[in-house]
Amino acid sequence: MKRDYELGFILNPEVNEEQTGAVLTRISQVVADHDGQIVRVNQWGRRRMAYPIEHHRDGYYLFIDMILTPETVAELDRMLKVSEDVLRHMVIRRDPKAVQKEREEYEARAAAQEQEQEQAASTAPEAEVPAGEMPEESENGLPAQLSPDEIEFVPPAIEEDESVEA
Repeated sequence: MKRDYELGFILNPEVNEEQTGAVLTRISQVVADHDGQIVRVNQWGRRRMAYPIEHHRDGYYLFIDMILTPETVAELDRMLKVSEDVLRHMVIRRDPKAVQKEREEYEARAAAQEQEQEQAASTAPEAEVPAGEMPEESENGLPAQLSPDEIEFVPPAIEEDESVEA
């Protein structure tokens, strides 16, 4: 019987991206070998720990939501215990009601977003800009082809500080 689990672990702060990727690859291989599924990987990054572990004050935090069998959990636990890069780990079983509610909300958001995209595509056919020409600008100075969702992610202009003397 497959259940939802969350694996949280802290890596040695001195590991690089390669070693972090290697740990994630080993975990995904164990999960795939036992017919499990990784739902989400949440990398918090380097954080200060509450108390020192093996003379380290910081650690690299990762959380993985998975669908596994209990046998897979035992195998993951064994693998993480022998890994020198992992300082601490914990596998917990997630509440099925909370997981179901989370999935329903995700599906509702995805359906709403898809519906918005369909409406936007059907109401405003995109005009192609000939090569070498700039698109028209709207009243706020941004290209007219950007949607309101895209405008949110446009970084602000960098203003140079004129008070600094060379």
